[in-house]
Amino acid sequence: MTDEALTPLARALGRVPTGLYIVSVRAEGPALGFVASFVMQVAFQPPTVSVAIGKDRDHLAIVRETGRFAVSILDDGSRGAMGAFFKPRDEGESAFDEVEHEMTPNGLPVLSEGLAWMDCELVGEFDAGDHVVVFGQVMEGKELRQGSPSIHLRKNGLSY
Repeated sequence: MTDEALTPLARALGRVPTGLYIVSVRAEGPALGFVASFVMQVAFQPPTVSVAIGKDRDHLAIVRETGRFAVSILDDGSRGAMGAFFKPRDEGESAFDEVEHEMTPNGLPVLSEGLAWMDCELVGEFDAGDHVVVFGQVMEGKELRQGSPSIHLRKNGLSY
């Protein structure tokens, strides 16, 4: 779709800035991760974040099953790691096999080259159309280095 073909609504929504993140989950087998942009802090006490996950994603079922997820916050220096999470995988393989990572105290992989990470415990969810917004109380977190998070703008706010 060309820029000219976008509706005014799609253009307006595309101007909402978001960050770039890798959200990781793990049940039985290899860890899964996906590139996320719908992530935000929603409370100070207890510290809580929200993550929107597409209803058709396996990741959502794992969050519901395990009650846990982790978020790696990307900056311009770590954006290159996103490529590993866009590739199709054979059974038993993980994008984390291709990127340097460490484990949170609760056993979830996070990017070693990320800006920071948070390990979250599921505390609720909300149906939001084609996504489910999950809310996670941040149980652990660590800034890996100083810097500014990567910001993303879409041309079309009605699709990826």
